Amino acid sequence: MLLQLEPNPEMIKSERIYAEMGLSDSEFAMVEKILGRLPNYTETGLFSVMWSEHCSYKNSKPILKKFPITGEKVLQGPGEGAGIVDIGDNQAVVFKIESHNHPSAIEPYQGAATGVGGIIRDVFSMGARPIAMLNSLRFGELDNDRVKYLFKEVVAGIAGYGNCIGIPTVGGEVQFDPSYEGNPLVNAMCVGLINHEDIKKGQAHGVGNTVMYVGAKTGRDGIHGATFASEELSEDSDEKRPAVQVGDPFMEKLLLEACLELIQSDALVGIQDMGAAGLTSSSAEMASKAGSGIMMNLDLVPQRETGMTAYEMMLSESQERMLIVVKKGREQEIVDLFTKYDLEAVAVGEVTDDKNLTLYHQGQIVAQVPVDALAEDAPVYHKPSSEPQRFRDFQAMEPKVPAVTDYKETLLALLQQPTIASKEWVYDQYDYMVRTNTVIAPGSDAAVVRVRGTNKALAMTTDCNSRYLYLDPETGGKIAVAEAARNIICSGAEPLAITDCLNFGNPEKPEIFWQLEKAADGMSDACRTLSTPVIGGNVSLYNETNGEAVYPTPVVGMVGLVKDVKHITTQSFKNEGDFIYVVGEAKPEFGGSELQKLTEGEIFGRAPEIDLDVEQARQQQILAAIQAGLIKSAHDVAEGGLAVALSESLFGEKALGASVTVTGEAVTALFSETQSRFLISVSPENQAAFEATVKDAVQIGTVTNDATLRISSEETTLVEANVQELQTAWKGAIPCLLK
Repeated sequence: MLLQLEPNPEMIKSERIYAEMGLSDSEFAMVEKILGRLPNYTETGLFSVMWSEHCSYKNSKPILKKFPITGEKVLQGPGEGAGIVDIGDNQAVVFKIESHNHPSAIEPYQGAATGVGGIIRDVFSMGARPIAMLNSLRFGELDNDRVKYLFKEVVAGIAGYGNCIGIPTVGGEVQFDPSYEGNPLVNAMCVGLINHEDIKKGQAHGVGNTVMYVGAKTGRDGIHGATFASEELSEDSDEKRPAVQVGDPFMEKLLLEACLELIQSDALVGIQDMGAAGLTSSSAEMASKAGSGIMMNLDLVPQRETGMTAYEMMLSESQERMLIVVKKGREQEIVDLFTKYDLEAVAVGEVTDDKNLTLYHQGQIVAQVPVDALAEDAPVYHKPSSEPQRFRDFQAMEPKVPAVTDYKETLLALLQQPTIASKEWVYDQYDYMVRTNTVIAPGSDAAVVRVRGTNKALAMTTDCNSRYLYLDPETGGKIAVAEAARNIICSGAEPLAITDCLNFGNPEKPEIFWQLEKAADGMSDACRTLSTPVIGGNVSLYNETNGEAVYPTPVVGMVGLVKDVKHITTQSFKNEGDFIYVVGEAKPEFGGSELQKLTEGEIFGRAPEIDLDVEQARQQQILAAIQAGLIKSAHDVAEGGLAVALSESLFGEKALGASVTVTGEAVTALFSETQSRFLISVSPENQAAFEATVKDAVQIGTVTNDATLRISSEETTLVEANVQELQTAWKGAIPCLLK
């Protein structure tokens, strides 16, 4: 076999080979200055992946500084594998969300599967046992064969990995819009539980301690994956297929159990997942965080393929691998532990005091680079930002109420819109009951998982209406956080904190950077008002295909604490004779709404307004009423407005109906997406106590036993529909579109 010779340092500079790896001219000049010489091929590779947006957040760091990241219950904020929040009794919840968008666009099954695998490792690398998975997915419209293929394969990949590893996928959201046609969004979230004393960090402390490689062997898959994630998709992106990793959930299950046993050993000093940028990021970040250095001999790295170069080993993103630091002299205990699980654990280096990452291969030093230069001191850019004319045009528009002639037919059509329609086709593929702790399965406002051995539970959700953000990113950012909190509240939980995944287009375009800035401003405001700090997350930029960006989509993953399982509340009406209330009045707000998209075929105008103080007051009152046992069901009024929320509240176990009367202009009353509204049912004996607790609640009707939804105005009947007819339309929409 002919050995391919790597370009020498002079060629790398003269032929601008560094640019193909993703470094700009000025960045390459910085590298040269840092090293005091030209970098070799491997060193150029190390800088190119670590200085990619995906690893360094070089374009988004100034934005991320806006987020509130501390709180009395926050035990670990951004900067480690996942964030951690105290839930009392010496326990904590660990969670994070991450994107796998670009890999899923070109290899949807493995792209989605390895996104799930990576986020699970982020959680158990903190010492936590993963207890639940969620996801947030965006696709183009389902009238396109390629979109149908991506949708089916992504869902299959999530199911395949999650089901095999035995972690329930309990919740999430799927939305469809033309802006995602070429660039789907696949965001995976993992939630874990930990005892305070078991919390571990990815830090390489203790000069002379041993650096060990554990888990699967290293292959050539995923090389330059981090760089690939930091560029736009184009016609040539299929050529990047080798950059997509291949996952093995059975190997990961072994690795998870081995690592959770390892956490109990006092030989362990630090642990980190080899995620984006593989061995490079894990080694450089662990050393940089600890103020130390690391020396590794790459000849000792377990390899799946022959003749791998130092560059290939350091940049591979092969799955199911961890880097750990253990106390010197205790290596054999670790080897024995991993052998029990049929996994490799190999000493590959040691912690040094020189703050360098020094790599040996075949007896020679092949790289020597300061760890801080790779990790903490990556360049940071303050990109130019400009407000698009489109935004000014939208703001200047007067509210327009869409024309509706037949309210029932419109309701049926809305229930069949894929974004509103039942996602049963998706979650039926997930094992959401494995481990038997799932209390509220997919399909309600939030999923709820009990905390075994206690009377507590955790509610969790993912949310983001990107159409609102397209119209007005600051308002849309507030709404994304507020809607997540509404979903948590409606489940009987107190919101704790969020993790976010900021999915945007190319930040080098001033209008895209403006979207990112404004969305972060809105999210930060909402997080402060609703006391939900940001404890970690992920930035996914360059979500563009042939120059067209996706809608700004900062997905919010939120977790809340149910203090007593008897507070758990669902959205479906419970008993005939219960009173139905709506909290908050509808205004003619249709910008970005499902009705606007249905009737006009496009999105324009102003997003719905939101007053965060009103939002917070209503949320607190409703939670207090739930905890006092005054509420039978709770549901947030979201996409499609009140008529859709009423329908969804009737799609429960019992054959119930509802008879309600609305006031004001009919289209607004039925279909407006005005924010901070809730649909509540209350038994008659609790009416007075409920009304005293929830100030803005207005009784609009009662739950009936005739399985019919009747919505009237003062003058006439607007909608009279058999619940079965509504439910059939809602349930059948996505399977029908996929045929």
